[in-house]
Order: sequence, then C-alpha cells, then structure tokens
Amino acid sequence: MHQHASLNRSAAIASIGTAVFLLALKGWAAWSTGSTAMLGSLADTALDLVASIATLLGVWIASQPADDKHRFGHGKAEAIAAMFQIVLISISALAIASRAVEEFLAGSTVEKAEGGIAVSAAAIVLTLMLVAWQRHVIRKTGSIAIQTDSVHYQSDLMLNLAVIVALVLDHYAGLRGADPLFGIGIAAWLGWGAWRASQDVLDQLMDHEWPEEKKDRFLQVLARHPDITGVHDLRTRTSGNKDFVQFHVWVDPNMTVREAHRVMDELEHRLAVEFPGTEILIHPDPEGLVDEAGQAGLDVLPPIRVNLDQP
Repeated sequence: MHQHASLNRSAAIASIGTAVFLLALKGWAAWSTGSTAMLGSLADTALDLVASIATLLGVWIASQPADDKHRFGHGKAEAIAAMFQIVLISISALAIASRAVEEFLAGSTVEKAEGGIAVSAAAIVLTLMLVAWQRHVIRKTGSIAIQTDSVHYQSDLMLNLAVIVALVLDHYAGLRGADPLFGIGIAAWLGWGAWRASQDVLDQLMDHEWPEEKKDRFLQVLARHPDITGVHDLRTRTSGNKDFVQFHVWVDPNMTVREAHRVMDELEHRLAVEFPGTEILIHPDPEGLVDEAGQAGLDVLPPIRVNLDQP
C-alpha cells in the first residue's frame, strides 16, 4: 500500500508540475501571438491544473473514514470536486467562444506564429511523457484520481495539435479566420467534455442505480446460495469510489435466528469476493412476506439457481 501511495503521489506531482510549466509557456505564447486557439489551449491547461488539484483534494476527503456526522463516509466529495471542475470548464468555454467570435468579426490575424507552434509542439511531447507515466501508475495502483486526471491530458494532445494547425493555416496558408474558427471548435470541445463529465457526477449526486449489467452480476452471486428463495427491494448507489447496496431476501420461515444469521454472513462473504469494498445491508424476510409496495415487492432473483450453486 505504501508503494501504491508513493506512485500516486509521484503521478500527482508530475501532473501538477507539467501543468504549471505548460501554463507559463502557453501564457507567453498567447500574449505574443494573439491567437484565440492558443488562448483556448491556455485556458484548458489552467483547467487541467485546477482539475488535478481539485480531484486529488476530493479523493483525499473521500478516503476519510466515516464519522458521527457522515455515517456513509465522505465519498461524494469526489463528485463535488468534479462538479466544481465542470462549472469552471463551462465558463471558460463560453468565454473562449465569445472572444473567438469577436476576433473572427474583427478579422484579426496571428502574429509570431513560430513561437506558438513551438510551444504547442513542446506541450505535445511533455503531455505524451506524462500520460505514459500515468498509465504505468494506473496499471500498478488502479487509482481513480490518476485515471481521471489522465483523461484531461489525453484530450490535450488533440487540442495542442489543433492549435498548430490553426496557426499554420492562419499565418502561413493565409486562411484568415482559421484561428478564431479553431478557437470556437476548442470551446465546443471543452463544452462537450464538461457535458459528458456532468452525467457521471449527477448520477452520483442523485444516487443513480447501478448499471443493469452490474446489478445482474450481483444477483447471480446471490442466486448461487441454496438457502434463499427470493430477493426484493434491491437498492444500489455509488459514492466516490465506494458502492452501497441494500436488499431483502426471503428465507425459510422456520429458520432460526442463528441460521438466518449464518446465511446472511455467507451471502456477505460471497459478495465481498465479487464486489470488494461494497457496503452491504441485508434484511431477511420469511418466504412470501411482502411489505413493500409496487416494484420493490417483486422478486428479482434469477429463476435458475440450483445449477449455479458454488461453494
């Protein structure tokens, strides 16, 4: 675990260091060239830096153990940090698009394109090195924080390439308006990325149910136990990197409390193997008892269970 923590810290430091260095380079390039596309790339790098810090901070808070005031833990801190990033990205995209439209209508041209091209090329090389290291760390540790951060930088590769193309077309090919048009494209790219990211964030904040495939796998594990005859009122959610699930199971009404407790322990053990780290709450009911209205009272256990039984 100590080695994993050290690797994650190294990736985080590399990410933040790369963002700071590129922020300085792109700031100079945006000022010297007047390029709207470069300005968009600068804004994206600034957001990458904020995203790296916010994500790591959110994951750190989310990793704190549950306490008296947060009995379900602090997992949603990750979603809150991500929502903060999405708001920043959306505002930045609108600002870049607005400036790009103004530059296009004014017929502005790019100056000193060589510096902007050199900076974008350097950014591509540095980003490739960072992504390679992040992938190595992800393979070793499986860190969600580093994986999320890596997605930002992978998108930067295409972004920096777009800036180079915009500068070449505007400055060398004489295609006036190419730079602001690429700036609009970059703004749209940022906005689309924010929209896609917001879906996962909202799912966590709204306690969205697990995907059907994951729920089916969960029920298949339950179906292997011979002492339960049904499952109902299954509820699932995810908070940060932690899953929560609760459900009712039908058991023999003549089963003793001790036997029912044994069955519940066995179910929890089997589920822990397939779904490690998941917090599970099981309520045993006498077979046939339904005290939930509507869909919650329906049996969702797969009908074929005997042949699936495993030790």
